[in-house]
Amino acid sequence: MDDPFKPQKSKSPRAGRLLAVDAWIDSTLYEAGFAAREVWENLTIFSRRFRFSGWRRGVIEFLSEGFTLGAAGSIVVLALALPAFQETHGDWRAQDDFAVTFTDRYGNEIGQRGIIQRDSVPVDEMPDHVIKAVLATEDRRFFEHYGIDFPGLIRAMSENVRANSVVQGGSSITQQLAKNLFLTNERTVERKIKEAFLAVWLEMNLSKKEILQLYLDRGYMGGGTFGIAAAADFYFGKTVKDLNLAEAAMLAGLFKAPAKYAPHINLPAARARANVVLTNLVKSGFMTEGQVLSARLRPAGIVDRGDLNSPDYFLDWAFEEVKRVAAKSGVHSMVARTTIDMNIQRAAEESLEFHLRQHGKEYRVTEGAVVVLENNGAVRAMVGGRDYGDSQFNRATRALRQAGSSFKPYVYATAMENGFKPDSKISDGPITWNGWSPQNYSRRYSGRTNLATALIKSVNTVPVRLAKDHLGVKPIVEMAYAMGVESPLEVFKTTVLGTSGMTVMDQATGYATFASGGFAGLRHGITQLVTHSGEIVYDRERDAPPPKRVLSEQALAAMNSILVQIPEWGTARRAALPGIRSAGKTGTTQSYRDAWYVGFTGNYTAAVWLGNDDFSTTNDMTGGSLPAMVWQRLMAYAHQNIDLKPIPGIENPFVDPKVIAKAKKEAGEAADQASAPAILRPPVLSSTTTRILRQMSETFRTAPVIEAPAEPETLSAISSPKL
Repeated sequence: MDDPFKPQKSKSPRAGRLLAVDAWIDSTLYEAGFAAREVWENLTIFSRRFRFSGWRRGVIEFLSEGFTLGAAGSIVVLALALPAFQETHGDWRAQDDFAVTFTDRYGNEIGQRGIIQRDSVPVDEMPDHVIKAVLATEDRRFFEHYGIDFPGLIRAMSENVRANSVVQGGSSITQQLAKNLFLTNERTVERKIKEAFLAVWLEMNLSKKEILQLYLDRGYMGGGTFGIAAAADFYFGKTVKDLNLAEAAMLAGLFKAPAKYAPHINLPAARARANVVLTNLVKSGFMTEGQVLSARLRPAGIVDRGDLNSPDYFLDWAFEEVKRVAAKSGVHSMVARTTIDMNIQRAAEESLEFHLRQHGKEYRVTEGAVVVLENNGAVRAMVGGRDYGDSQFNRATRALRQAGSSFKPYVYATAMENGFKPDSKISDGPITWNGWSPQNYSRRYSGRTNLATALIKSVNTVPVRLAKDHLGVKPIVEMAYAMGVESPLEVFKTTVLGTSGMTVMDQATGYATFASGGFAGLRHGITQLVTHSGEIVYDRERDAPPPKRVLSEQALAAMNSILVQIPEWGTARRAALPGIRSAGKTGTTQSYRDAWYVGFTGNYTAAVWLGNDDFSTTNDMTGGSLPAMVWQRLMAYAHQNIDLKPIPGIENPFVDPKVIAKAKKEAGEAADQASAPAILRPPVLSSTTTRILRQMSETFRTAPVIEAPAEPETLSAISSPKL
């Protein structure tokens, strides 16, 4: 028997090797742990040298907390800065080299874009008093701050508090340039944050002289001019190099509010503002009272430009259309014949301003936008805001606002294309869709109801049930795109109630499909582009793609048979036109932030939006109130002295006046319309007559000139003059 205490030889060489490896691992881990403990002990002993007590400990703790908060703050600042820096992508310094003169539909010149912005004069070549006038009024410490003038901001705030109104602005020239180059005029906190970061970014990437040069070249100066050089030519008929002090002061005063102080509109206000600039020159120490006295005694006069009122929002949009259409032609200087009708344009501006002045405070609303299309797709009017001089942001083409119930016709049009009829029954009852339970505006339900009644009364549950149980959201969004909507729409359940952002132009374009017989692709603002030598670069009748049908005749007739009832006994009774049948739909968004009315007749389609730039809520304003009233006043004017056409699918363009009177009486709105005296529209040529006259004009313009032979007496007189 083997001795159990006697060492045994390994029966396997492999087992021995494994034991050796195990022993090596154990010893290595032990040595590593020992070394780590030794290092840690040494670090602990070393760190004891930095332990403080008393007031020194308080300082270290404060710095430590400050470092932590600073790191966290840096992350927050970076998060806020990233959206601002994204605005700088692309060649933001580049200016378009197009020079376009625009005419209205009748050939009358209405404005320019392009070259009027680029007549730049270097800062070094401008008179000293021009630069001083601008700096004294807009940013006295321009050469001392780094994008944001904090002392100037504090001074402006104190002056505003003292005057109990906004009498001074706190934005530096760099901040104003950042807004002009990259941002819009929307009054939101997000925009101000972006503006601050972009101002610092500009200071890091440009010299002070470059910033000042861009500011003077790109600021809007009223009268459709951009830049101080173009303004000098427009108002005074001279170059910026030849401006005297009085003229320089008048131009420097335009940067704050060009529409309010434009001298061709309100010369007394412009001269009063110029006096303020001269006072600023003295207060800032740039000049003495004696140096500005002559300019006070002899205020600037201006070149008489007549009654010029350019449709600037339309021109901005049309300029982009010209660049898109003419991009491949290689031509950059041309005359663009547009579709705008200045009579309808002025009526749109007047109607919006009239109702905002009358009811703006009552409804707590400050802004609006309007687009009018003739049913052949021609853009006849565009109002992008109340005051282009105050804000060049085009709310008609760039502002995305929730459509609310005005989106519902796209839902119902999709339903009609999928076999539903106006008398098809759908349950108007409580519905829940993945946790979402929409309710009707009245908070009541009517059980099974037909689609016509549901749309006329703007029931919410019915379109939601259509999308959930029968159509799906994607086909509805595709229908909206097919009808001409260009804004990105969310393929989400709430989209059917208009939660996606849309532009006023989108709405006018989409509803014009109902008015044009079911065809899309008709909208246009340019009919012809011609070089100054007479060469036709673009002609819509020749070069535009043909329209396409997106609604069948059956679906179109069904939709229009419903929509014409909404102004008669539905939610848009204030939009009813006297004696003329119209159709449309109201829209009101959550918390009353946006209100819409989009409607059409056999002749025109118009979309009206009202709201606030800062997305604040209105005072319970619905689409059937102020927007419908703006639409009604405008369209009543547009339909004077023209040949009325029927709405597609509706035989008679006229309506029984008793129906309209009854609807107004029920809504209690007769007094509202009576208090708004209608404006009269002059007689206009029909579209056929206009086209024939244009063709005749083109024929005479391009016909070769044939010199008539001289009279015989003249020939004899030349050959044998009397002595």
